[in-house]
Amino acid sequence: MLACRDAIRRAFPQIFRRYHVRPVEHYGQELLRVLRALAPRQGEEPTIALLTPGVYNSAYYEHAFLAREMGIELVKGDDLLVHGGRLCMRTVRGLHPVDVLYRRIDDDFIDPQAFRPDSRLGVPGLFEVYRSGRVALANAPGTGVADDKAVYAYVPRMIRYYLDQDPILDNVETHLCREPEGLAYTLENLEHLAVKAVGESGGYGMLVGPHASREEREAFADKLRAKPENYISQPTLALSRAPCLVEGRLEARHVDLRPFVLHGEDTRVMPGGLCRVALRKSSLVVNSSQGGGAKDAWILEGDKP
Repeated sequence: MLACRDAIRRAFPQIFRRYHVRPVEHYGQELLRVLRALAPRQGEEPTIALLTPGVYNSAYYEHAFLAREMGIELVKGDDLLVHGGRLCMRTVRGLHPVDVLYRRIDDDFIDPQAFRPDSRLGVPGLFEVYRSGRVALANAPGTGVADDKAVYAYVPRMIRYYLDQDPILDNVETHLCREPEGLAYTLENLEHLAVKAVGESGGYGMLVGPHASREEREAFADKLRAKPENYISQPTLALSRAPCLVEGRLEARHVDLRPFVLHGEDTRVMPGGLCRVALRKSSLVVNSSQGGGAKDAWILEGDKP
């Protein structure tokens, strides 16, 4: 989001002045405000660090950029250790306690004593310090379950149960293949549906029925019958399209919107976002890992009195 905004603002500065595009450059400070609010020791200036897998991670640029924007330390697992019941950071002046760790590694790798014993990315003993309340982890371990696609089918019921309200936006119809009726419906309508692996991301492990060959659908049907609990299906949506400059000419490409929402003492939605673009013609897969691109999303200021 920030990289797209910077590129477009540099290329077309006059457009931003003319249309009063709302800024997103304060995202780093908004994120820092949320992280500070998580600190176990309130009333003191907390020490915050961003935990990265390292320079070979595909998102390392983002990790380094955010750490610089927030003015916090960028650390790897071997820069940290547990000492005296606290998570500490190695510095040239000795060990320094860390209050909040903004982790950018998966749950499985954060602590080899609690999760994967072969992990070299995390910190031995970190999870015990977290359990004792002496360090805050953002995001908390386990929050990734919200990204499980099977959970999506239950969102309307969760809203009604926890908030006693009806959803404002309709859910996309979602069929759970682990349920017999969901599996039967999916197999009977495979040529019309998008079928997704519940634990995958980045556009992997999915079938877009209308764009797949008969052989591809038949092969995917075998996967569904073998492990139906691993999949959900949804109707193929008509994603919005936007003009893109492709080899010197304008062509339409499918896009979606990735909003940025920060939840701490309150919830704030950034007045902008990232439009992901399917750069291959007619493709519905917008993920960057599948060759997708990005556009800057604008929200304009209202008319001024």
